[in-house]
Amino acid sequence: MHGLADGESIVAPLRRGLNGIGVGPFTTVSYHAFGPDIRAAARVLGEQVELVSARSVGQGVVVIGYSLGGLIARYYAQVLGGDAYVPLVITLATPHGGTAAALLAPPHPLLRQLRPESGLLAELAGPAAGCRTRFVAFYSDLDEMVIPASRGRIDHPDLTARNVLVPGVGHLTLPLHQPVIDQVRSLLTAARQSTSATCLPHNHTPRKNGQLPGRSRRSRDSRGGTGEAEK
Repeated sequence: MHGLADGESIVAPLRRGLNGIGVGPFTTVSYHAFGPDIRAAARVLGEQVELVSARSVGQGVVVIGYSLGGLIARYYAQVLGGDAYVPLVITLATPHGGTAAALLAPPHPLLRQLRPESGLLAELAGPAAGCRTRFVAFYSDLDEMVIPASRGRIDHPDLTARNVLVPGVGHLTLPLHQPVIDQVRSLLTAARQSTSATCLPHNHTPRKNGQLPGRSRRSRDSRGGTGEAEK
């Protein structure tokens, strides 16, 4: 999924960089840049994920989200039950904790959701015990759109998340940065080879208010200062 003010062009180089590793097919999911809100865009993403899943029985669907697209992917996996289909979400330059830049933006409903302490971000910060999706968040210390940079991390006690710092790279450059593309290739290769992906769309337990009953999850989160994924 692309970001707020871009489209296929921003993810095309990433897609080309992922060729030849035996994963795919790739599908770009678009949304209206000034649509109603992140929740509605997450439902659109869910429809596309479930269509792909139906065509690929027995395989998980990995979602890669750039900027706002990563927040939409997280909402789908964490709140709307998308963890039944998506074992891995990779986010690039995503304002998981909101961004101070949204405080200066026009008062559009979607942009208001990116403000720190918005209702949507409070929802994502709430309990998420049982979420089966693993998250990897790439963020940069020079991201001019995610302010402060620490808001590009996923820091949630119930989520299995890895935060990867990519130093010295701007917001528009991060998804095109070759070391990031190389790490995404490695993540997808590992996901393809894994025999323990918990993607069971035909037998999953429906969520109630974003929760799975009787499940608990301990998060794993680590820092990286070199742009290399932590072990």
